[in-house]
This record gives sequence, C-alpha cells and structure tokens, in this order.
Amino acid sequence: MRIFLCIGILFISCNSEKQKISESETSKKEYDMYVPSEMATHMNRMFDIQENIKNQIQSGIIPNEFPEEILKIHTAKLSDFKERNQNFEAFSHLFLERFELIFDTTSSVPLKQRYNDVVNLCISCHQTECTGPIPRIQKLIIK
Repeated sequence: MRIFLCIGILFISCNSEKQKISESETSKKEYDMYVPSEMATHMNRMFDIQENIKNQIQSGIIPNEFPEEILKIHTAKLSDFKERNQNFEAFSHLFLERFELIFDTTSSVPLKQRYNDVVNLCISCHQTECTGPIPRIQKLIIK
C-alpha cells in the first residue's frame, strides 16, 4: 500500500513539475508579427480605390475626382528586402499616366476599356515582381 502511495505522490509531483516548465516556456515565447510595409499598405489602398471606381463605372457613374493619394506609389517605402528597380519605375509611371486617362472626359476610348487597361497594367507589373496579389487584382477587371 505504501508503495502505491509513494508512486502516486511521485507521479503527481512529476506532472506538476512538467506543467511549471511548460508554463514558463510559453510565457517566454515571442512571436514575430507581420507588419506590412508602407508600399503594401498603399497597394491595398490602391486596390480599394480601383474597386470603388469599378463600382462607379458599373453603376453608370463617371468618375470625376482623381484620388491624389495614388501618387504615393513613387514615395511609399518598400519592404526591406525590395528595391525600386527600373521595371518598377517604368510600370509606376505608366500606371499613373493610364490612371489619369480614366478621368479624361474628352477621351474617345470607352471608360471601361481605359479602366481595364489600368488593371491589366497592374497585373503586368505584378508578373515581374510580387506575383501573389494577381488573383485579387484580376477581380478588378470589368467584364
């Protein structure tokens, strides 16, 4: 009987020791949280802007106010492991030129086509760098 009592006490004390160790290990665990770069945040905002323009066009509303924050594409800080290269610079300048055409009321090119040209340009740029968002960007195309 004493043997069973001793084994029981030993078993309980070992389990409580393991629990103390696991609690101290978890309290010291640090997590590396993802913090998006300024450019990633800006790209998400540009997506929202383009989605809003898409909704306007589909509702028959002609967009008339150029969102100036789009211009941050030239100044937003990239992720630490990325650099502005010639491709990025060329695509970003072309993007702004095409984006401005959406708001050109004198253009003979249909609004839907001008808008889709911008979206397709985003896709083309993302095919050279950062391909992950392409499926999301494709949802912006007006069919």
